[in-house]
Amino acid sequence: MRHRPWQVLADAQAGLVSRRQLNHLGVDRYRVRNQVSAERWVERSSMVVSTTTGPLSREQLMWLGVLHAGPRSALGDLTAADVCGLRHWHRELITVVVPQKLILEDEPDGIRFVRTRRPIPLMVDPAQRVPAWRIEPAVLHFAAYQPSRRTAQGVVAAAVQQRLTTPGRLIVTVEQMQPLRWAKMFRQVIGDIAGGSHSVAELDILRLCRSQRLRPPDRQVQRRDGFGRPRFTDCEWDIGDGRVLVLEVDGAFHMDVEHWEDDIARQRGITDPNRIVVRCTSREVRDEQDRLGADLRRLGVPGRVA
Repeated sequence: MRHRPWQVLADAQAGLVSRRQLNHLGVDRYRVRNQVSAERWVERSSMVVSTTTGPLSREQLMWLGVLHAGPRSALGDLTAADVCGLRHWHRELITVVVPQKLILEDEPDGIRFVRTRRPIPLMVDPAQRVPAWRIEPAVLHFAAYQPSRRTAQGVVAAAVQQRLTTPGRLIVTVEQMQPLRWAKMFRQVIGDIAGGSHSVAELDILRLCRSQRLRPPDRQVQRRDGFGRPRFTDCEWDIGDGRVLVLEVDGAFHMDVEHWEDDIARQRGITDPNRIVVRCTSREVRDEQDRLGADLRRLGVPGRVA
């Protein structure tokens, strides 16, 4: 059986179509009204109907947002990043970026419309089924409007760490999105990421070394423990007498008893007469740089070369 054009379109859009699209395909408002009255279709907003009944899936909510806002809209921020594959940054609310001057009669529940003067279509990822921004503008736009710099830095680092983008592509996008809040900070952070820092904790260590005038450490060095198993250390410095100082940075999850005992055993396994292992918390790296810097200097960490 041959499908009608509106059916083909609805199938491609998870069962949702806009009134504008239907009118273009020859389905007038009277037929739409009849389908809705017969409960074969459901009016989801003033601009969009679904050809399926029942609760909308997340994909359908995404389509509802971009179809309701019109052809120059797209998924943005963490919603677009989620579509691009970013893990651990999920937000339930759907974000749709729309032109600055767009006026919407209504805004469906569960969808946030963000207005921008940026050229939305130029930032769309053609590989995605739902119109969505590429990972670079998505994370940078989200990051630029966060109250916390650490959140902003963290999402940019996560996009690279998860191999969804590269520092080079992020730098290009920062320049393309000018003016961009915190652009200078993003350039610095992306440069640090390009140097091997893939997490907020690693970025904090580099900031500590700059503020305390310490030599930056080697990071994520692979070592063999006492049983020959491969281990990766957070930070290492050659302290000049044949010994190595290892700094392990504990995040909040390390306070869990099981993780805490695992970390103690791990520390024991990579310690030997030529390798000193010390630990600190991520909070100390962030908030007590003077004290931690003094301790590292006392333990032999060399100063930064001018």
